[in-house]
Amino acid sequence: MTMEKSKSEMLHIIINDTVLLEYDRNKPIPEEQYKYLDQMDAKMKDGITLGKDKIDKPNTLQCAQYIANSLISALFEEDYNLGIALCTYLAQRIPDLQQVKAVGEKNEVSVEFIFDRSLEKSQQEQKIEFYNPNFSEKTKH
Repeated sequence: MTMEKSKSEMLHIIINDTVLLEYDRNKPIPEEQYKYLDQMDAKMKDGITLGKDKIDKPNTLQCAQYIANSLISALFEEDYNLGIALCTYLAQRIPDLQQVKAVGEKNEVSVEFIFDRSLEKSQQEQKIEFYNPNFSEKTKH
């Protein structure tokens, strides 16, 4: 097994620094699940809404963003069955996607796709925080 291959075997769904779903692409999914994914593609082909924008002919990444937004909403609603189905879609349709990171609350969420590093590699990175002496709780008026 090469390092390149192992890099994208896992997909992690992370909300506010907590891993909520982990998808292993090495495990096969049932044939009917593939049919469900195809049905999702067919529905999105007719158009999607991202935020306030209606997109008539979404590309693959726009569909993935739509699915990721729906996935994060499902997890906030604790609808884990839907969350797993949507996670499966992302893992199968975007094979290089390694992490979906969401930050925020139910109605105000920022979602980021990470293609270039696994969860394990991200956890080893040093977090850099910048200090601005002009912005501190003590100096606020």
